[in-house]
Amino acid sequence: MPKIGLEIHQRLKGKLFCRCKYDEQPFRHEIRRRFTISRSEVGDIDLAAKLEIEKNKDILYRWNNSHACLVELDEEPPLSPDPKSLETASSIARSFNMTIFPKAMFMRKIVVDGSNTSGFQRTALVAIDGKIETSKGPIGIQTLCVEEESAAILEESPHYRAYGLNRLGITLLEIATTPDIKDGEHAKEVAQKIGLTLRMHPYVERGLGTIRQDLNISVEGGARVEIKGAQELDMIPAWVENEIQRQKDLIALIQELKEKNLFNIPEEIIEITEHLRGAGGFVGKAIERGERAFALRFPGYKGVFARKVGKRRYGSELADYARLAGVKGLIHSDEASKYNIDLSNVLGDGWVFVIAPLEQAKKALSYVLYRAKMDYVPEETRKALPDGSSQFMRPLPGAARMYPETDIEIFEMPEAPPVPTMEEKLQELKQDLNEELARRMLTNHRLYLYEELKEKVEPKIVAVTLEDTLISLRRETGKEPTDDQIRKVLLLYAQGKLTKRGIKEALKRLMEKKPIDDLYKFPKEKVEELKKELPPKEIIKRYPFNVEPSELF
Repeated sequence: MPKIGLEIHQRLKGKLFCRCKYDEQPFRHEIRRRFTISRSEVGDIDLAAKLEIEKNKDILYRWNNSHACLVELDEEPPLSPDPKSLETASSIARSFNMTIFPKAMFMRKIVVDGSNTSGFQRTALVAIDGKIETSKGPIGIQTLCVEEESAAILEESPHYRAYGLNRLGITLLEIATTPDIKDGEHAKEVAQKIGLTLRMHPYVERGLGTIRQDLNISVEGGARVEIKGAQELDMIPAWVENEIQRQKDLIALIQELKEKNLFNIPEEIIEITEHLRGAGGFVGKAIERGERAFALRFPGYKGVFARKVGKRRYGSELADYARLAGVKGLIHSDEASKYNIDLSNVLGDGWVFVIAPLEQAKKALSYVLYRAKMDYVPEETRKALPDGSSQFMRPLPGAARMYPETDIEIFEMPEAPPVPTMEEKLQELKQDLNEELARRMLTNHRLYLYEELKEKVEPKIVAVTLEDTLISLRRETGKEPTDDQIRKVLLLYAQGKLTKRGIKEALKRLMEKKPIDDLYKFPKEKVEELKKELPPKEIIKRYPFNVEPSELF
């Protein structure tokens, strides 16, 4: 029976250790940094961090003062934790019937891929031992942590990686379940239930990218593997089932390789540049450009690299490790015919090679050899791919990654009421909306905006705008207005400056950065004058956005 667990990462509205706010203003500043690695409190070096440092890349950070300050740049100590974030964590924990610690402390998790300027992520365990009910029985909520969001990667090359600091430091809630989920469909249900509970809290962010799921999966005889970035709920069953099959396929392949004594792989790196002249495809072109090729021999491996491992092949598993050195991939003996290559006289029946300078090739092939000699399923962090498969990112981090935070005092967790259930929230919405519109608003990703604006604008108008109007605009333009644009237009309507029909057009104009003054509602005096000159239908035809039909009849 496989073991399946979930980690849900939910973004909140504030930053955790400063008072900046996320925005998408253009980046105006840039700095360049480089990371080194240090040992943990007990003298250990985390393998995942070690492999990342060996990529030897410069890290670029880009930002605007509107969304980042000296805290994000790691040039100033963090401020005290955002009180609203802690209250939200307490409220969510109560909703899952968790035990909340009266006091908590932050720890530092080593992160040297550049996604945090400090080289670590701050995280605090604030609650444990909760549960949710599902169609297949209760599932435990093991832990709830408060932590920092990473910086968003903007671009990458063999020599550098660039990040934007607008996202860095946003508060994340990390919610981890027990590994008792039954299968892929059950994992989807659990993710939905947790996500819907989170959405009931007004300080929780909504929209694309604000919540993501990581899957933890293992099978008997396999290993714990973390699938990161599983954002699409409907794809969760595919990612789960593929990882289960991948581990089963690896277990079977490893057993065969053991029986044939094929883990004794020669470590000699052989240059084969001259043997590839005249090869087809990009291989031949690379050699013509003067690039070099280096290989490892894999005696007895004919057909092994082409073996299916989940949706991918064993050769792809090895290529993922080669890419740690910055090469684009590798070529193996089971795809030789694709490139019109015959290296059997030089390397035998099984081989892999990379096209790269000598030192880079040595590093890439050393990673390939390291992975190929594993006679077990490795613990890994893998990236979720759109087809339901996954790709190796790094070894699963160990305990050497974590050590105590020294810049932030131990803090008290505030008391907060649990978030309302979906049924409670629905009843609240039905006080102002009909049942159909209330149910639609319940799952609208801008429910928070409805709750903010309904105090100043007619609730039905707000709901119809956030539902029907935005859907229509998305179909017509492929995008949506910002919260500020929606606020501006609906407040103008509430002030009597826009008509109902003018709302959509005003939003569209603001999205196109066009003026909306000519859409303003006509004063009563002008409407009365028009009524004397023109029939009502003609007025509506000429001035569709400036007059309410109810004023004409």
